[in-house]
Amino acid sequence: MFDFVRKHTRILQLILVILILPSFVVFGIQGYSQFGEQADTVAKVGKQNISQAEWDNAHRNFVDRVRAQQPTADIKAFDAPEFRKQSLEALVRQYVLAAAAADQKTTVTDARLLRTFTTDPRFSALFNPDGSFNKQLLEAQGMSANQLVAMVRQELTLGQVLGSVQATGQTSVASNRQAVDALFQVREVQWMKLDPKQYAAQLNPSAQQLQAFYKDPANAAWLSSPEKADVEFVVLDLDTLKQRVTVPEEELRRSYQENLARFSTPEERRASHILVKTDAGASADQKKAARTKAEGLLAQIKQNPAVFAELARKNSDDPGSAVNGGDLDFFGRGAMVKAFDEAAFKLKKGEVSGLVETEYGFHIIQLTDVRGGQAQPFEAVRAQIEDEARKQLAQRQYAEAAERFTNSVYEQPDSLKPVADELKLAIQTATGVLREPGAKDQGVLSNPRLLTTLFDAENRSKARNTEALEVSTNKLVSARVVKHHPAATRAFAEVEAELRDRWVAQAALKAARDDANQKLAAWKKSPEQASLPAPVEMSRRTIFNQPPAVLDAALRIPASQLPGWSVVELGAEGVALVKVNKVLPLQISPQELKETQNQFGSYWGRAEADAYYRALKHQFKVEYLNEGKKVMDATQQQKSATGS
Repeated sequence: MFDFVRKHTRILQLILVILILPSFVVFGIQGYSQFGEQADTVAKVGKQNISQAEWDNAHRNFVDRVRAQQPTADIKAFDAPEFRKQSLEALVRQYVLAAAAADQKTTVTDARLLRTFTTDPRFSALFNPDGSFNKQLLEAQGMSANQLVAMVRQELTLGQVLGSVQATGQTSVASNRQAVDALFQVREVQWMKLDPKQYAAQLNPSAQQLQAFYKDPANAAWLSSPEKADVEFVVLDLDTLKQRVTVPEEELRRSYQENLARFSTPEERRASHILVKTDAGASADQKKAARTKAEGLLAQIKQNPAVFAELARKNSDDPGSAVNGGDLDFFGRGAMVKAFDEAAFKLKKGEVSGLVETEYGFHIIQLTDVRGGQAQPFEAVRAQIEDEARKQLAQRQYAEAAERFTNSVYEQPDSLKPVADELKLAIQTATGVLREPGAKDQGVLSNPRLLTTLFDAENRSKARNTEALEVSTNKLVSARVVKHHPAATRAFAEVEAELRDRWVAQAALKAARDDANQKLAAWKKSPEQASLPAPVEMSRRTIFNQPPAVLDAALRIPASQLPGWSVVELGAEGVALVKVNKVLPLQISPQELKETQNQFGSYWGRAEADAYYRALKHQFKVEYLNEGKKVMDATQQQKSATGS
């Protein structure tokens, strides 16, 4: 037991961050009824508003979790609409489930909560050996025990809303057989790909054809240059203020002395012990016998301390350490149960304790080594102390500076120079700032709220400052348009080369499609004339080299119509001509059939839970507004454009 505690103490914090927190409710609902009507509402669930600030915070949390779990991920990419949609949808989901839980009067009893803490392995690392919460570990993550309990209770409460539906997923033998047939069925297929590149060399558009292609309304979107602007902007943040403040040397040294414990290596002790175990329900006679045995061992050790390890190997009831002569390796304060901890940290190196009684029995402790506890010299931590002091001073100044910043850009809206001079800020410039940046990184100028305000018709036409907007924690920005470039169709000469490439690509694809249809008609009439490659076996069970669209088309042809033909669109890759000859005998073991029955039931349960959630969204009248609606519309348009 002690060996287990000692080994796991060192990874508690990692377990908390990686395993515990991400499994809770994704963003949390901060006081479900506390949000009133707001002008920057991005979504509504019934009468509850979700503000832009909540969404921004939720998205930051989402990105922070990605950064923690995938340090090499391109974090900037997560500002794209499809990822912002995910964070908004997750936030809406919590509101919908909370509304449903309140409507259904769903609750979690204390007994259920306790059972979760004691049986769920995610939480085992959060407790001290005596069963209490590890407060230091929780405080290191900015959380109290009460907050943790509230989070877990909320997770369990919301989980009940969909959990009861998902758990009822059941399927009939007939429907499961259909699913098995779709997954395991194997077909003999012949197919060939007609690549547009084979036809492109023969195509050479005329000037008239390119002009007609240029004027085709279908090409208007890609021929348009997006709306953009040349911009001036100023940024007020903690880093700017930190660079200006200075901290006297005597204050740094005083802070060092006052926080000496922070700059000291935590003291750790290495001890060996002999445990004479007593069970929780041991009688008085059994405890007395255990004490007598422990006292006898202690007497031998006092006569000859050198026999400690040998006695531990032969007599200790702690199997984890007995094999090592009772050695527990190094441990810090609080790693062991209270009585053991207090006794170990009172001993001097080489000393042996008296009998120490804990809930596990009687211990004899020998302190074998001590390390740590020494303070780092001032020079080694001076930079850290100074950085912290500068950050604290900057934080104190920020509130006042932010108020002055906000007032100045509003009161003198025609220029950023006054606020820059007043607060000694640099006026930065950016050219070609896009109204809809997409994947382009525009730094602080990628913030959706800032762009909406910046490109507002009145602000844009009069080159007015935007209001001071918080684009991230402790970072204010105000910007103004210096020169506006409206969306416009690019000149023919500018896009002529691209026009030609696109025309050829479309014409080549049409030629490939026409060729496929001609071959299909001819080979249907005279199958013996078909020059198709050798047949291959295709199934959803096994991954082959063919494109997914070919596999899908081959399996969609009804078995009653075989042999059957199909022309399959492969997008820019061309088309495929497919012939399905026959269905091969199904091969599946009884074990595989049973496994698919369980999996299919699980999938069915998830589908029912998803359908129930969509019904709840309708019941509680989910509505997307302002920036939320823009993101939802943008991702829907992208989905439609890709055909996914």
